[in-house]
Amino acid sequence: MTPLVTAAVLLAAVTHAGWNAIAHRIPDKLTGFALISGGGLLIGAALVPFTTFPAAAAWPYLLASAAIHIAYYALLMRSFRLGDFGQAYPIARGSAPLLVTVLAAVFAHEVPDGPAVAGILLACTGLTGVALWGLRGRRPDWAAIGAALATGATIAGYTVVDGLGVRAAGSPLGYIACLMAVQGAVIPLWFLYRHRAGGWALLRPHARLGLLGAGMSVAAYALVLWAQTRAELAPIAALRESSVLVGAAIGAVFFKERFGVTRIVAAGLLVAGIGLMLHAG
Repeated sequence: MTPLVTAAVLLAAVTHAGWNAIAHRIPDKLTGFALISGGGLLIGAALVPFTTFPAAAAWPYLLASAAIHIAYYALLMRSFRLGDFGQAYPIARGSAPLLVTVLAAVFAHEVPDGPAVAGILLACTGLTGVALWGLRGRRPDWAAIGAALATGATIAGYTVVDGLGVRAAGSPLGYIACLMAVQGAVIPLWFLYRHRAGGWALLRPHARLGLLGAGMSVAAYALVLWAQTRAELAPIAALRESSVLVGAAIGAVFFKERFGVTRIVAAGLLVAGIGLMLHAG
């Protein structure tokens, strides 16, 4: 976790929280994700001729990741429909790093040392505090929580699959371009099937915002994929999920959700965890 890798992942965290906020802001979630996913398809297709094509060994990972990403989008849409942004986003993102740690140890043979484990646990504790704060003073909506946790499982799945795939690809930019091109058609096609008449009328008011979200989505994941070729998967996953604090700030500013002392304490734990991970690196 060099300073350059750290900066790239933190920038990805900010950008990721931004495009998720855009997706949440568009009232019809299928419309929003059709624009973001379709925009990713256009960006990926435009980049493919100018990048190195991924090596053959990377394609099983790329295709598996595309399938997991489609499930991720479907579950994230459901999470945003059922829960508040300040609840769904932190739970989905905060539940992933520990699972990534386990999967990376099993499949990538990346077993973190003591300080790294302590840093990951501290960071996850902070992330969990942000997530649980979103449930304050209300009865838990178990359907929303279940959808967010399932989203977190898909995040962990594609994080490890893509971490292995991008290392085999030989070109991080070529891998992300092909991944966006492969996975990007499914949700727009589903949108067109659901709205065979009048689809454009739904897309047009949100087209600029949705395409901005698409660009942010591609940029965020490209930064993470590059970082995964330079450092181990578990610390990157934990650091990347600092986006929940950015999401909490976005929720406070744009969705009028309180930030609260609990989130400040959680932020302190997250920073301490990041410090341990960087020291371990």
